[in-house]
Amino acid sequence: MPRILAAAVVLVAAGVVLVLEILALRLAAPYVGLTLETYSAAIGVALLGIAAGAWIGGRCADAVDPRRTLGPTLIVAGVLVLLVPPIVDGLGPHLTGRGSLGTLAVVGAGTGPAILVLSMAHPAVVKLRLAALEQTGTTVGGLSAVGTLGALGGTFLTGFVLLGELSTREIALGAGLLVVVLGVVVSITLRRSAPHGIAVILPALAVLPALAVLLASDGVCERETRYYCARVEAFRLGAYPPGKLLVLDNLFHADVVPSRPQLLLLPYLREMKSIVDAFRPGGQPITALHVGGGGFAFPRYLEATRPGTRSTVLELDPGVVEIARDELGLRTGPDLRVRTGDARMSILDEPSDAYDLVVGDAFASRSVPWHLTTSEFLAEVQRVLRPDGVYTLNLIDGGELRFLRAELATLESVFNDVVVIANPGQTSGNFVVAASPSQLPLDALRRRIAATGNEVIDATTLTDGAPILTDDFAPVDQLIGSTPRDDQ
Repeated sequence: MPRILAAAVVLVAAGVVLVLEILALRLAAPYVGLTLETYSAAIGVALLGIAAGAWIGGRCADAVDPRRTLGPTLIVAGVLVLLVPPIVDGLGPHLTGRGSLGTLAVVGAGTGPAILVLSMAHPAVVKLRLAALEQTGTTVGGLSAVGTLGALGGTFLTGFVLLGELSTREIALGAGLLVVVLGVVVSITLRRSAPHGIAVILPALAVLPALAVLLASDGVCERETRYYCARVEAFRLGAYPPGKLLVLDNLFHADVVPSRPQLLLLPYLREMKSIVDAFRPGGQPITALHVGGGGFAFPRYLEATRPGTRSTVLELDPGVVEIARDELGLRTGPDLRVRTGDARMSILDEPSDAYDLVVGDAFASRSVPWHLTTSEFLAEVQRVLRPDGVYTLNLIDGGELRFLRAELATLESVFNDVVVIANPGQTSGNFVVAASPSQLPLDALRRRIAATGNEVIDATTLTDGAPILTDDFAPVDQLIGSTPRDDQ
């Protein structure tokens, strides 16, 4: 087998394996969420497929002349790559809510077969390139190095370029056709030394049906952003004008009535409103920094009810901003500006003592991103706040209040006054927290919160013995159980 062609096969096969590993996260997220289990399933399935493919491929290379099997194997692998999105979309709705086993099943069935067959190519190429035992180390080592470079290329190309420019189906289409074409080239090149016409024709006949299935499957995404499978759903609430729900992956993130931005439909947003009203009388303009945009309900509410308010929103995903502009009524300008990028980095560029209010409402799946919970990040929040300003954040605890208690302790290590708003006896779900470098207006806040049936609870009553969260200290043993289950 020519050296260049051998290197191309190993490079492309390894690269596409890593493309599929990353695509698995995006394809499965609308059905099983983007959780630690999803990441573990994607990595585990890829490693299992590589191991099984290498073992099976090695056995096949010894049993059958690889000059006859390598080309058809690649064509079959390309067909399986084309079928990855339709398989995930077909199984996903039936495995939603099935926990870790459901996650493993949808990822494994979707990407496992393609990864396994792709990984069968490497042993066949090694056998075709190995001319003498004295060259074993050089041949095996060189092809392994090329395969690693292909894996790196697939990883960087997908994460840095492809997912920002193309949909998952377009990526699967390109990768599958590349592998099919490579299989045809290999078959033609090796045909003279080992004729295998029907072995190539049969898998090649499956290419067109696989293409048709891929192109006919739409999936559940209306739009794919850099980070999410996104869709917007319409709803109607009583006599109000039509509203819009923003769904990212498998989670509801926001509901807004685009023509009535002064409406806050979610309870936690109304509690944040009470916090703002308690320290700044209604109608007065404020300066606000929002960590997380989503549906942009709260920035638009402040703009509509407090004329002259200036808000800056730090939103990770440019695609979410585009959706908010196109479908949720967002209009940016001097009084409402958006900066895209990770808030942990973006906040470093914000001026000190510049904001009356900082709002924390950023989520990765069901939890606040870890690096936005630590004392190091909170120190930056405290820096940009004015001395009499307030930081209010929304967080979710999955039970036993371990994460809530740790985050409250971390806030107390940075801020002078910290309270949490919750239902009496509440042990899971959403909690709204308020913190200030000075003193919170507790009497005014309690009057506003009393009508909701919630209470304003001093953080010190919950933080005894709770750990302080830092960038380099994750007390996993004390936080186990604080991530909500799928049914929460």
